[in-house]
Amino acid sequence: MTFETVFLDRDGVINAKAAEGDYVKSWDEFRLLPGAAAALGLLTAAGRRVIVVTNQRGIARGRLDPARLAEIHERMGHELACYGGRLAAIYHCPHDRGQCACRKPASGMLEQARREHPGLDFSRSVLVGDSLSDLQCGAAAGCAVILIGSGRRAIETASAARQQGISLLAVCDSLLHAVAAHVLGSPAQAAA
Repeated sequence: MTFETVFLDRDGVINAKAAEGDYVKSWDEFRLLPGAAAALGLLTAAGRRVIVVTNQRGIARGRLDPARLAEIHERMGHELACYGGRLAAIYHCPHDRGQCACRKPASGMLEQARREHPGLDFSRSVLVGDSLSDLQCGAAAGCAVILIGSGRRAIETASAARQQGISLLAVCDSLLHAVAAHVLGSPAQAAA
């Protein structure tokens, strides 16, 4: 399967998550995860459309200013460009739970992307995320899904997804591993 569009969650996939209950509120708090920029460079070089879909509940809670989020995303785009990465779009949900149809696990951000990017086909797309809500969102839209994580949390998330009938393409420890082994290549090619 060749994936034409790659949807990426942000926190926990591209950058390090803030502590539980906190948010990345400024560029000074933003830390790219190892290999994430290289993974974006590989996707761009391979001609894939890369779209970030991120819940940003900190806005609804008054902990993150929308202008500050825009600055973080602009600087993230410049940083990724240094590695050859290009984002086709970034969509964010500023709402709290239960207030909208865009907050993952709902697929509103993916639907918006499909409206704004003609030819976007969910059956030829993959969503890479680090949480059950990411996987639920991708699966509900008909995308393949990849879980990023390791250890007990990844095992529990993968198990919960499977119990809900979500078929995981893979569980990987990093975005770079997911891209090299499952998005651009195949597990057999990666092992060779």
